[in-house]
Amino acid sequence: VGHCHPDIVKAAHEQNQLLNTNSRYLHDNLVDYAERLSKTLPEKLCIFYFLNSGSEANDLALRLARQYTKHEDVIVLDHAYHGHLTSLIDISPYKFRNLEGQKEWVHVAPVPDTYRGLYREDHEDSVTAYADEVKNIIEHAHKRGRKIAAFFVESLPSVGGQIIPPAGYFQKVAEHVHKAGGVFIADEIQVGFGRVGKHFWAFQLQGEDFIPDIVTMGKPIGNGHPLACVATTKEIAEAFAATGVEYFNTFGGNPVSCAIGLAVLDVIEKEHLQAHATEVGNFLMKTLKEQQIKHPIIGDVRGCGLFIGVDLIKDQAE
Repeated sequence: VGHCHPDIVKAAHEQNQLLNTNSRYLHDNLVDYAERLSKTLPEKLCIFYFLNSGSEANDLALRLARQYTKHEDVIVLDHAYHGHLTSLIDISPYKFRNLEGQKEWVHVAPVPDTYRGLYREDHEDSVTAYADEVKNIIEHAHKRGRKIAAFFVESLPSVGGQIIPPAGYFQKVAEHVHKAGGVFIADEIQVGFGRVGKHFWAFQLQGEDFIPDIVTMGKPIGNGHPLACVATTKEIAEAFAATGVEYFNTFGGNPVSCAIGLAVLDVIEKEHLQAHATEVGNFLMKTLKEQQIKHPIIGDVRGCGLFIGVDLIKDQAE
C-alpha cells in the first residue's frame, strides 16, 4: 500500500502506545483480524495461524500437510522458491540445485509455462498435459513406496519467470493429489492481497470451483511489518491439534501486528487498490505489447494486474 503509508504508521503507533504482548495473552485484534481475512477467502478456509514471515508460514504449511496426511513427500514446480528455512530450501529447486541437491522425498514437476515449457500455446490441451506430468510423478513415487503429503505451489510462479498457469491446471492437479491422499498448498506470499487486480487471491484466477486446502501469506500482508499467516480447513487444523503439541508463536499475531494487518486491509479497500492494480497493469501490458511489435528481442509479454513478465529472447523461432 506504499512506503510509510500514514494509516499504517498511525495504526502501529496507536497500538504500540496501548499494548504489545506475546500472543499467550489474548487480544481482540487477533480475532478481529482473522475475521476480516476470512471474508476474503472461501468459507472452508476458516482456521488461521499467525506468524512473522512467509518462510515461517510455508514451514508450518508443510507441517500441517504432513500431520494431516501422515505422508512425507512433496511435489513442487521446477525453479520454485518457497523460503529460506532448511525445510523450504529442500523444496525450492531454485536453491537446492546449487546446494546439496534434491532430497528423495521431493519431486519436481515441470512449470506449466505455455511459452517456454514442455507444452506450449500450440498444444491441443496443455492443461491436461501439464497435470498429467504431476499424475506420472505420483504414480512413479507410489511404485517406490513413497506417499505424497502435498503439492506445494506459488499460485503464480514468480522466481520461475512470472508464469501464469493455464486456467483449470490447479483443478486437475488437485484431483490427482487428493486421490493420492495429499493436500494442495497455495503459496500467495508474492501474489496475494489484490496484486492480480481482478481477484484478491491469485489462486482465484483458476476459477470459482478451485479451493486450495492450505493458503500461505506473507510480504504484502503487513506492508513491510513482519507478519504472515496460514489459512486452512477445520479438518487439517484438528489433525494438527490432535498431536497434543499445541502450536505457539511468540510474536505471531501480536496486537501491533494485527492492528497493522487490519490497517492494510482498510487501505486496500478504501483506496480501491485492486482496481488500481487492474488499471495500471492493463496499461502496462498494452504498452509493453506495443514495444513487442517493434522489438524482436521481446518474445513474450504476460501477466495479470501488477504481476507481469517480459521474456527477452535471442531467436523468435527457437
